[in-house]
Amino acid sequence: MSYPQRLALTVLSAAMLMSILDGSIVTVAMPAIQRDLGFTTAGLSWTINAYLIAFGGLLLLAGRLGDLIGRKAMFLTGNAVFTAASLLAGAATGPGLLIAARFLQGAGSAMASAVVLGILVTLFTEAGERARAIGVFSFTGAAGASIGQVLGGVLTDALSWHWIFFVNVPIGLATVALAVKVLPADRGVGLAAGADVLGALLVTAGLMLGIYTVVKIEEYGWLAGHTLGLGAVSLVLLAAFLLRQASAPTPLMPLRIFRSRNVSGANLVQMLTLSAMFAFQIIVALYMQKVLGYGALDTGLAMLPAAVAIGGVSLFVSARLNTRFGERAVLVAGLVLLLGAMGWLTRVPVQASYTADLLPVMLLIAGGGLVLPALTTLGMSGAKADDAGLASGLFNTTQQIGMALGVAVLSTLAASRTGVLLASGASEAAALTGGYRLAFTVAAGLLAAALVVSLAVLRRSAPAPAQEKVPVTAS
Repeated sequence: MSYPQRLALTVLSAAMLMSILDGSIVTVAMPAIQRDLGFTTAGLSWTINAYLIAFGGLLLLAGRLGDLIGRKAMFLTGNAVFTAASLLAGAATGPGLLIAARFLQGAGSAMASAVVLGILVTLFTEAGERARAIGVFSFTGAAGASIGQVLGGVLTDALSWHWIFFVNVPIGLATVALAVKVLPADRGVGLAAGADVLGALLVTAGLMLGIYTVVKIEEYGWLAGHTLGLGAVSLVLLAAFLLRQASAPTPLMPLRIFRSRNVSGANLVQMLTLSAMFAFQIIVALYMQKVLGYGALDTGLAMLPAAVAIGGVSLFVSARLNTRFGERAVLVAGLVLLLGAMGWLTRVPVQASYTADLLPVMLLIAGGGLVLPALTTLGMSGAKADDAGLASGLFNTTQQIGMALGVAVLSTLAASRTGVLLASGASEAAALTGGYRLAFTVAAGLLAAALVVSLAVLRRSAPAPAQEKVPVTAS
């Protein structure tokens, strides 16, 4: 890996780190934000929801626009929007301004994140180098997810909640400055190759409405008119988008991308896997705090082995295994480890020993360090050069949908089961444990389904021919 490639990988990883951090860093600062800005309890949730809706809703559109106008231009624009919105959020003096700034942060993050993988796979075309780059990239994602809440707490306590947003400004400015110099220039295929305005409106509205519906399930319930009605409208919009893409002369999302078994299969496996694993992060933390009585710091330390295991495997092991055995075999091995971890959690007791009942889970979660890099490689392997941004946006979109669905489904099932057990006379700790066990059981089922899809659909991708290597140029 050359020095310019390492610099480019650093820039791409820094942008993804900011995006992932911003999705979780706000959670621990929410009480302080509510106190200072006068949010209502219901309104406070929009500090998170506004970001998620914009981020998840715009990823697919941003990825395709990156192919049309140039991925580097889209990346730079997204980071500039995200940085400016972070400054606006940190300076917010009222609820409305903060929510608007969070929406803009999500939009900027979508613009940058949607094309990151597209840039990465055109920058690293040699199989070994690409595997190592994706390993580093996946490690960055795991690190961001792990330290977000800790960093949010430190900044809020040491300075103020404003600094959870202000900290993005110098990082964002440095990222943009470096990206201008080190990312490869690309012109894009032009708006005429896919300027489908109607398609853009349909997919953006459908995704935003769908994600909004999912994040509000916990408030309204699965069978409420609000959920069923908006969910149906979202599905109709997305169906109309697919019909439009099949007939439009210049489609926003050429449906040929789904002809690749690796692209289609990897996106489905990712949605199933992240539905289980993102919910795991939240529910196991709730179990430790509400049942075992851990404090916030104790919970973070208890989950640290999982973060270290995932990060270490993705950074130091995954690339070698992918190169030697192929991504599909490594993915299957990682899913087996994750399935073992989730199966272990289905038997957690009310009075648990960390060493016997939780530490083995934290170590088996290292399978995530095998799954994420392998999935990323497989998900991008079938995309042509002109569709790399679209494939990247699609991959990130299924990631966000999977996480949102996982939290909504598993949290709702756990709460429902807990309510039934409480009504039958169980103690609060026993009822909560029963609810969490059900969530872990369903998560294990999702991972088992991901394993079946991996074995039945995915194929090992061939390394790129040497003559197709894309040179790294400064611009």
